Amino acid sequence: METETVAKFPPILRGIFEPYRYKITYGGRGSGKSWAFARALLLQGAERPLRILCAREVQKSIKQSVHTLLVDQLQALGLGYFYTITESEIRGLNGTTFSFAGLASHTVESIKSFEGCDRCWIEESQTVSKKSWDILIPTIRKPDSEIWVSMNPNLDTDDTYVRFVINKPDDSLLLKINWSDNPWFPEVLDKERLHCKAHNPKDYDNIWEGKPKTVVDGAIYADEFQALIDDHRITRVSHDPVLKTHCVFDLGWNDAMTIIMVQKSGSEARIIDYIEESHQTLDWYSNTLRQRNYNWGKVYLPHDAVSKDYRTGKSAAEIMTQLGWSVEIVPIGDVEHGIRLSRLLFPRVWMDKEKTARLQECLKRYRRSINATTNQPTSPLHDEYSHGADAFRYLATAVDSMRNDNIQRKRNLDQGAGSWMS
Repeated sequence: METETVAKFPPILRGIFEPYRYKITYGGRGSGKSWAFARALLLQGAERPLRILCAREVQKSIKQSVHTLLVDQLQALGLGYFYTITESEIRGLNGTTFSFAGLASHTVESIKSFEGCDRCWIEESQTVSKKSWDILIPTIRKPDSEIWVSMNPNLDTDDTYVRFVINKPDDSLLLKINWSDNPWFPEVLDKERLHCKAHNPKDYDNIWEGKPKTVVDGAIYADEFQALIDDHRITRVSHDPVLKTHCVFDLGWNDAMTIIMVQKSGSEARIIDYIEESHQTLDWYSNTLRQRNYNWGKVYLPHDAVSKDYRTGKSAAEIMTQLGWSVEIVPIGDVEHGIRLSRLLFPRVWMDKEKTARLQECLKRYRRSINATTNQPTSPLHDEYSHGADAFRYLATAVDSMRNDNIQRKRNLDQGAGSWMS
């Protein structure tokens, strides 16, 4: 602190020492937001005893933390005499401590050890999950405690970006800071920036200007999903009572069960609703669907729906038929062929913005596995987003067989208003 000229900050961060519950910085590379947070916390910790937690979503070793960054900055500030550096902690002469943790490895119980923190800095917070935030935020509850959030945005629907940028909390300092706001932006990074702008313009805005992406890198349907956005086909899509609503299932128990609800109008496929759950029985899904009171058409099940369950002795197709649904089986097909059909379907698709939000996430995050040896993409990755994408693939296979005829009108009338029969 004796070398005041060294402890400089970009002018845009002049409010960083004012008291706020949340201090949020976001933007592209080279902005200096991480080293500014490190410097500010080191200075505050030298002024008075503070318990400071430095966290990130995943931290398998101290090398993945901001430990090295803090050490570099305390040396640059001339505070080497004040702080003692260990392999897992940084301690001040006045009792200030910096500790480091990965949020994903903690539970509601284990994270209670952070309750006494005065400051919590989450670096690379764009990767922090909703679950981690929901556990962490109520834990940092000491009077006048602060949560510092720094990130390079990834997707515009990531929980951190939505939580802190789109829905800015009360009592927060929110600052977008980029390379152009950094008076000490180095020439070597400027050359990289200009090279990226010239040769990789598609990613430039995200990498250097902090603009979030709409789909993940390597997404299978990246261009098709971007066209949905550009054409404003993700909007409010209401149920049309004249049209049949067909249901397309991807079956699951431990994995997710996904259901796409779609109406055909000419060549258009209007996706009006979506369900994703796990560990629920088919009668539960049937009742959940019926509560929507749509003009139901057919239920389309994947080819494995004809296999009998050892617990019930019945197949999913038999159970759904007994529950009063008109069932069709989607023909078995090659995954890559289904992906090609899906690409052809996208230009015909309209999606309800709110009711299909989870399906949108699945489609924009659906990507391929990467071979560890060749570093080349292979088959689609099986993860939490693949189930919705699989249901979309089945929709692409079955969509041209969907009809709006009323071949069972009499059965509907017999069942009365709100019948679930097609």
